[in-house]
Amino acid sequence: MTVEELNDLFHTTKPIIAMAHFPPLPGTPLYDEKMGIKGILDVMRRDMQVLLANGVDGILFCNEGDRPYSLKADLEAVAVMTRVITELMPHDRPFGCDFLWDPRAPIATALATGASFVREVFTGAYESDMGLWQPDAASVLRYRRNIGAQDVRVFYNITPEFASSLGTRSIRDRALSALVSSLADAILVSGPMAGSEPDITWLREAKEGVGPTVPVLLNTGAKAENIRKFLTVADGCIVGSSLKVDGYTWNPVDEERVRAFVGTVKEVRASGV
Repeated sequence: MTVEELNDLFHTTKPIIAMAHFPPLPGTPLYDEKMGIKGILDVMRRDMQVLLANGVDGILFCNEGDRPYSLKADLEAVAVMTRVITELMPHDRPFGCDFLWDPRAPIATALATGASFVREVFTGAYESDMGLWQPDAASVLRYRRNIGAQDVRVFYNITPEFASSLGTRSIRDRALSALVSSLADAILVSGPMAGSEPDITWLREAKEGVGPTVPVLLNTGAKAENIRKFLTVADGCIVGSSLKVDGYTWNPVDEERVRAFVGTVKEVRASGV
């Protein structure tokens, strides 16, 4: 995937991909039985309406509420997530799927719902909140091939939250390897936790590794106050926490925050950065 193809997918330069965070899904520790699936739909529908009405360029659905996160998805969570996405997915702009942290789950959900892309950790080895973490890009991309989901783009998070990379390879080398050896469509750079911004030098390293034509996106920490700086390097961003009430991940989406963020990015685009 090239930067030009990314821009074509989202119909703009420097696209804003907004997070649609699921409340805890059935089977997870924080699931609210009184809310139920209907309540999940109601919460998600309201957030989606605010995001879409205020000009984001795409949506990324994610099971953010399923703490603590697992490396293996549960069937009931994937089933409910697929149902909700099917009911709420936008029809006038692209959307993607993310499941923390089982990379097969979002690919299956993307196939079922018609999503354009998935975000996941596909490469590397990490010590993490979930223990030792060793993704297997080879098996996942073979799975994508076997189920006929080749059109689903794969966005590789190479500096995952809640984890530290094992080994000494630089971000530059990890980005290049993810592109060349593991067939990434886009490279994502994150801070240490959801809502935390990375060092901008990490984005520069990743961009140097893959070259100017391959998309590198800011994956966490995007805010109206800092996005001008990051978009001097990044080809777009994924944004969630800063669009919520008080900038807190678990709160509802705040319309004023979405307007301010989108307005700032539009100014950046108009400036030709």
